[in-house]
Amino acid sequence: MKTYNILSIDEFKTNIGSNSRLLGIDPGNRNMGFALCDENLKVATPLKIIQKSKFDVLIKEIRKIIKENNVKGIVIGNPINMDGTIGKSSQSATDLAKKLSINITIPVTMWDERLSTEGSFKLTKELGTNVSDRISKLDKNAAAFILQGAIDYLSK
Repeated sequence: MKTYNILSIDEFKTNIGSNSRLLGIDPGNRNMGFALCDENLKVATPLKIIQKSKFDVLIKEIRKIIKENNVKGIVIGNPINMDGTIGKSSQSATDLAKKLSINITIPVTMWDERLSTEGSFKLTKELGTNVSDRISKLDKNAAAFILQGAIDYLSK
């Protein structure tokens, strides 16, 4: 039986090396948002939204993104409750991280994503994006928000 290996953010930093593009994932209930950052870990950019489906379909899509973009690590948003406890959504994100770490060879870590959806929504509002556009792109924008928080930490 394969074992999983979800790295702490500091272990992740050591394992990704320099000039590493990262993939950020916002594991929502119905959809999953994806974002990429540049090799210098400066800017996270929304990539796409994938409807949740069977794991083998998801892993195939993630492997394709990794290969096409030379991704060196994955950051998965961890929706910890506001009081710091682990709820159903956080457990689901952790389960996803475990499955990914077993099925791919690049480092996987989790990043506290409390308020990422709200932060993403507010940011796009400040940029003048209309409401229907904000809602339709929310998951991939949340993934970029999560990834940006992680790369800001990693760049310190």
